[in-house]
Amino acid sequence: MLARCALALPLALLFLPVTSGAERPHIVLVMADDLGWAQTGYYNHPVLKTPHLDAMASNGLQCDRFYAAAPVCSPTRASVLTGRSNMRTGVESHGYALRLQEKTLPTALREAGYVTGHFGKWHLNGLRGPGVPILANDSHHPGIFGFTNWLSVTNFFDRNPILSRAGNFEEFQGDSSEIIVDEALKFIAAQVKQDRPTFTVIWYGTPHKPFFAAPADTAAFADLDPSSRDHYGELVAMDRSIGALRRGLRDMGIAQNTLVWFTSDNGGLPGITPSSVGPLRGFKGSLYEGGLRVPAILEWPARIKQPRRTEFPAVAMDIFPTLVDILDLPETVMLQPCDGISLQPLFDQEIARRPKPIPFSCFGNHAIIDNDYKIVKFNKKQRTWELYHLGEDPAEKTNLVEKQPQVAERMRQLLATWQRSREASFRGADYPEGKVTAGNPSSRFWTELDAYRPYFPEWRKRPEYASRLNKKSKK
Repeated sequence: MLARCALALPLALLFLPVTSGAERPHIVLVMADDLGWAQTGYYNHPVLKTPHLDAMASNGLQCDRFYAAAPVCSPTRASVLTGRSNMRTGVESHGYALRLQEKTLPTALREAGYVTGHFGKWHLNGLRGPGVPILANDSHHPGIFGFTNWLSVTNFFDRNPILSRAGNFEEFQGDSSEIIVDEALKFIAAQVKQDRPTFTVIWYGTPHKPFFAAPADTAAFADLDPSSRDHYGELVAMDRSIGALRRGLRDMGIAQNTLVWFTSDNGGLPGITPSSVGPLRGFKGSLYEGGLRVPAILEWPARIKQPRRTEFPAVAMDIFPTLVDILDLPETVMLQPCDGISLQPLFDQEIARRPKPIPFSCFGNHAIIDNDYKIVKFNKKQRTWELYHLGEDPAEKTNLVEKQPQVAERMRQLLATWQRSREASFRGADYPEGKVTAGNPSSRFWTELDAYRPYFPEWRKRPEYASRLNKKSKK
């Protein structure tokens, strides 16, 4: 059923042997970093061409109303891995650590027989600042949460990055998107040779600030301001890496039975020309549509046989329950309550209404979407309420709170009910201990950690670290 978070199976089925890689789909989750809803060729962007994303969209399920779980990065990443609102998991904002008590998607798939790999940005270990390679003894590195293989950095990363392969630092040359796709393909190929199913997470550092693009990739944007030019140049390389990913899967002979799910961690950035969000209101950090609505494509030729577009409202929290549904995993692999639903029924036909609302909570502001209606509560301004009908007003220009008081009250109650549940989760009520246990670091900059100090002299020479390290040295 569409509304379930996971499938309840008879006890005897929970101990069936894992099927081989040839029978189970390979799964690849791809997420851009600050890609706005309007920044794809298939949405007729005025200057950016994305032929590989366009090809993927034309061969899969293009989700026109897909939402990040929050308007900033770490919270959405926590929700992808848990199927729950970021506020249930302790990831209140960017740079917060995912609680060790959470049940995660890579752990569930690893225990189901998948070989799991993470490549790129992590940002769930409580460290802020430009991405640095993750330490082997980091208490919240990707391996702790279920990834058997990882080549990762703490946060956003750019050209010629230094990455951490399970704690061993390695320096690479080239575009960051192409590097991690190439490494992910090597990981998948090694497992395919042994007939093992793979779960691969590719989290780009593109197009997060600062922007560094190869001159060849900026050639088409000569008329733009320098910042926008490099921003779009990064996206040219990212799209090219999507082409390399799809081609690599075809060359391995597994493309037909591989689910590739592409999306972004939050809405687009302000100050980019042309606009990163098109006609939508707001940008990254905002609970308006521009801060939350993102591109999303699901490509799985063996299962999604009729490519099409859908305006069914979906969210990053749906990823975990969808994969649970696809793989017939027991509901115990997910911590309850979960906020997502399975989208698998949408693979075959349109669904009239979403049975569960989509909640958001970040920066002290709150919102909830129930199909066409959305209500937003701003606490940091004047504690105001705003109600929108997204089907008729996707740009959120007309506040309907006074015009539709009954709808507004119903939406307020939906949000209030969810907030009570969310507050209990935040206190730790969902965990077996009934509370949040110790061991989760507070949000801090990596420059505060002694373990990174030996690298400071060399890293001051690198453009991505110079500003942060020079700022620290002046204090």
